[in-house]
Amino acid sequence: MRTTLDLPEELIKEAMKATHIQTKTKVIVTALEELIRKSKISELKKFKGKVELDIDLNSLRSRECRF
Repeated sequence: MRTTLDLPEELIKEAMKATHIQTKTKVIVTALEELIRKSKISELKKFKGKVELDIDLNSLRSRECRF
C-alpha cells in the first residue's frame, strides 16, 4: 500500500543507523512490527499469575525430542 508520510528525516536516519537497515520502507515496517510485538507482550503480561497450568516440568524435560 502506498502512503505519503511527513516523517522527520533525522529520526529516519537515526533508526536506519541504529538498526543497520538500508531502506526507509524496511525501517518503518520493522518499527511497526516491533510496536505490535511489544503491544502483544504487554497484553500477555496482564495474565501473569492468573492462568493455572497443571504442567509437570520435570516430565517435560525428560521426554524425548521427536525430530
